[in-house]
Amino acid sequence: MDDQAAISRIKQGDLNGLAVLVRRHQVKAVYAAYMVLGERSISEEIVQNAFLKAYEKIHQFEDGRSFAAWFYRIVVNDAVKAARSLDRLSSLEEDSDADAGAYARWLVDPNPLPEEQIEIQESGQVLQDALKQLSPEQRATIVMRYYLDMSEAEMATRLEKPLSTVKWWLRVARRRLGKLIKPVFDTTDQI
Repeated sequence: MDDQAAISRIKQGDLNGLAVLVRRHQVKAVYAAYMVLGERSISEEIVQNAFLKAYEKIHQFEDGRSFAAWFYRIVVNDAVKAARSLDRLSSLEEDSDADAGAYARWLVDPNPLPEEQIEIQESGQVLQDALKQLSPEQRATIVMRYYLDMSEAEMATRLEKPLSTVKWWLRVARRRLGKLIKPVFDTTDQI
């Protein structure tokens, strides 16, 4: 069953349509929120609330539109809001080994060699640390562009921001990530 058929079922009062959407989009949505937030439990909560919002507003959803784009916009916007709150409450330097392990597991091939596992885990940690140093808006643009595969125009539409603003956020985020990651990998290559 595709998204449009699932939405039609929900509009008719059949909750099985919602179950289809949850199965199809939950993992990717949690990961997108996690990449913006860096907190798995809050990311899961945001996605759960996003599904509830989508369910409550499904009658406003226009047939023919992309559910994924509409839904991920809700997730990313809520993740950015939560990240702003978290950034005010916690230091960027704080990190949890459990979060780093979860992040690394999402990025690795299930059957790498032990030395590859160590390298991937270290790379994932470097990327996670670098992402945490970006503003929530910049993290959102990185997630939308490189994880959700949205074009800059789609991002501008979803974020309801001018294209120039989205391009600027993305350019600054890429440049900042490059500066944060480059010294780590340059010293690793010299060893």
